[in-house]
Amino acid sequence: MSYQDEIKAAAAVLEKADASWSAIQAESVARMRLQNKFKTGLDIAKYTASIMRRDMAEFDKDKTKYTQSLGCWHGFVGQQKLISIKKHFGSTERRYLYLSGWMVAALRSDFGPLPDQSMHEKTAVASLVNELYTFLRQADARELGGLFRALDAARAAGDEAKAKEIEAQIDGYETHIVPIIADIDAGFGNAEATYLMAKQMIEAGACCLQIENQVADEKQCGHQDGKVTVPHNDFHAKLRALRYAFLELGVDDGLIVARTDSEGAGLTKEIAVVKEPGDQGDVYNSFLDVEEVDVADMKQGDVVFNRDGKLVRPKRLPSGLYQFRPGTGHERCVFDCIEAINAGADLLWIETAIPTVHEIKGMMDEVRKVHPDAKLVYNNSPSFNWTLSFRQQTYDAWAAEGKDVSAYDRANLMSAEYDESELSAAADARIKTFQADTSREANVFHHLITLPTYHTTALSVDNLAKEYFGEAGMLGYVAGVQRKEIRQGIACVKHQNMAGSDMGDDHKEYFAGENALKAGGAKNTSNQFNNI
Repeated sequence: MSYQDEIKAAAAVLEKADASWSAIQAESVARMRLQNKFKTGLDIAKYTASIMRRDMAEFDKDKTKYTQSLGCWHGFVGQQKLISIKKHFGSTERRYLYLSGWMVAALRSDFGPLPDQSMHEKTAVASLVNELYTFLRQADARELGGLFRALDAARAAGDEAKAKEIEAQIDGYETHIVPIIADIDAGFGNAEATYLMAKQMIEAGACCLQIENQVADEKQCGHQDGKVTVPHNDFHAKLRALRYAFLELGVDDGLIVARTDSEGAGLTKEIAVVKEPGDQGDVYNSFLDVEEVDVADMKQGDVVFNRDGKLVRPKRLPSGLYQFRPGTGHERCVFDCIEAINAGADLLWIETAIPTVHEIKGMMDEVRKVHPDAKLVYNNSPSFNWTLSFRQQTYDAWAAEGKDVSAYDRANLMSAEYDESELSAAADARIKTFQADTSREANVFHHLITLPTYHTTALSVDNLAKEYFGEAGMLGYVAGVQRKEIRQGIACVKHQNMAGSDMGDDHKEYFAGENALKAGGAKNTSNQFNNI
């Protein structure tokens, strides 16, 4: 509804009320309703799921229309990201948020910093989804509140044209609410535990859940060693648990991202059940590193099985885990992806050791032979040394082309002495186009950076501490933070406004009229930042 329609709807309600409601103003009610468009997390999940489905359809038509997100560990961080996107680009289109399980573990647990091993509280993930959307809704309310105050000022000045212009902005307002791709790790337990946790996350607003094929109680960060995968039947039960959770809650087009860690995972905890030759279990077991044995050579406690009429013993570590054959990671990733789509996944995620276009394309080409529309979510991870990797890739490409690389030491390409070199410039150009290249070549629909705000916080605090506690003193803050906020138009320079003070004043006026005691008077020091 338009702004005027919202006022009329509120007025219709008030007309039916008795005299005790006479002080309630229809326009104030309309404003509060517009500032709280999304009443529940399920409202958000349904709205954002439709956005992702639309974006996926657009990407199928045009590979330049890939989507992006940055990981956030606090609601304020997510809010500021979206405020910045709207400021710089005028729209939130194709820009999402990512909720990283790594950052929940490292920054949100009551135990303190934890490694990414699913040791943090299950409820912390849904709590962060809720927090992110609370801050994004507040961003809507704050921005609309500014428009309402501008509308009042235009009316008070008798500027009808300006008032109509502002009403048009209110009617065409674009929300800060965007999809969140939320990490549910390996499900935090069995399929029932996965289902229960998924419901919490969806009820908080998550329209897209990402789950990995690791063993829940052995879960490791995707960029660390010691990863243990599960047979496909186990993983697919959890995919179905997610789908049931979405459907039960009425989010019929909710999305599931199936992540495979098989590229770097050389271990499994169990031998898959085989019901008939060539099925999922049989293929899974075919990747095991085995040796043929005779019954007479078997040791006490040996585990053996029949492979093509031969008795084989899988190689078992002292931990009890079984080992895959070296060099099968890519093949297993392809098989995982194909089977995950067969089991209902909407998007895929392949963890890789380094970011290379040809490696991602190679695996996705094989997947797309079976599922032509298969789309990938790719982790542009800070665990990669992007500078070193792309300098090495550029060096190798130049060497293969016969270009003279004698001025460079491949083993030392991270050295700052190369920062202004021709090779560095060429490598940086490859990094710049990496997302566009992989979207075009490997059907990557969504690019995310898992931990950017973890790193930017550490970097900015380091710079501030060095200056403030050093010779610069207070100038370290003023020149390094506040003056930059002012020059760059960072809304948080008016931190009272960002925290909701002006909205509180609006409400005080609604509730108490002329008796309202407001914070935004002449003695408010935030007025020093007006008109900047």
